[in-house]
Amino acid sequence: MSGAKHWEQDKEATVYVGNIDERATDALIWELMVQAGPVVNVHLPKDRVTQSHQGFGFVEFNGEVDADYAAKIMNGIRLYGKALRVNKASADKQKPLEIGAELFIGNLDALVDEKVLYDTFSRFGTLIAPPKVARDDNGLSKGYGFVSYSSFEASDDAINNMNGQFLMNKDISVQYAYKKDGKGERHGDEAERMLAAQAKKHNVTIESQPMPPALLQTPTPAPQAPPAVVPPAMATGGFDPSMAGGIPPPRPPVGFAPPPVAHRGPPPPFGMNGAPPPPGAGRPNVLPPAPSGLPARPPPSQAGYGSPADFHPGNFRMPPPGFGPPPGNVPPPPPPGFAPGYGR
Repeated sequence: MSGAKHWEQDKEATVYVGNIDERATDALIWELMVQAGPVVNVHLPKDRVTQSHQGFGFVEFNGEVDADYAAKIMNGIRLYGKALRVNKASADKQKPLEIGAELFIGNLDALVDEKVLYDTFSRFGTLIAPPKVARDDNGLSKGYGFVSYSSFEASDDAINNMNGQFLMNKDISVQYAYKKDGKGERHGDEAERMLAAQAKKHNVTIESQPMPPALLQTPTPAPQAPPAVVPPAMATGGFDPSMAGGIPPPRPPVGFAPPPVAHRGPPPPFGMNGAPPPPGAGRPNVLPPAPSGLPARPPPSQAGYGSPADFHPGNFRMPPPGFGPPPGNVPPPPPPGFAPGYGR
């Protein structure tokens, strides 16, 4: 009854049946669909552990006409109170999430949107559907979202690398999402992995939904400001010699004569126009008169600045006028109580 897999069936003569109640069996689906035409095969994928179906299946008819008729009259029929979804077998191609590599991302920051999820999780593998962020009626994030991969290898890699990591200042939780038609079961079980491996073995490709252009756009980098150029005037204290020759002097107001041009060359060696400076123009060499009651000052020295007439190197002192040096130039003995060499 269900010997052939759905990828081995005639796609044009096969219908997809979804939202099947857990109490339904292969025989019951056969009896229901045979009312639309001769049924060749019924296949309900089952869990290898519980042997319960996954809530969907495939029914193959004798021809394409019977399949089209079944899709028209059986879609919406209620079985155990649940409305069946019946359409052509190409519907399983339109449901890329049936592979089961769907992840639940919890504890999302309010600033995380679909673009952030795409940029973060697309590095681990191909996404077959645009990321989704659950939002309320006002468009605000509820704090969780979903991403779907084309393989379990990519989804496992995303869980191992992103679970517990910080995204927008909040540590997120990444795990497999709950099945829509399951009883609290999550995706990524052995049955789904076996089906995905068999589909890959038979070259059954999972078609991806087109991504919105907003997700694929790369953010344009902000234009960099040109490097700051220090004006030459700042480095030369407000004057740029290289620019002085090309800048004409400012024109004086009407009725005023232009100011005299300041001398820009090196200073003259002696004075203005090369003439020697007048006497007394430099540092004065004439001492003021001595106060009354004191002896007159000695005449000024002619040896130049910093060399007074009474300065002699070492400890040699000139004797006062009228006294000659002691014979042999032997210094007098030290006063009593002083060691030799005092004052040297």
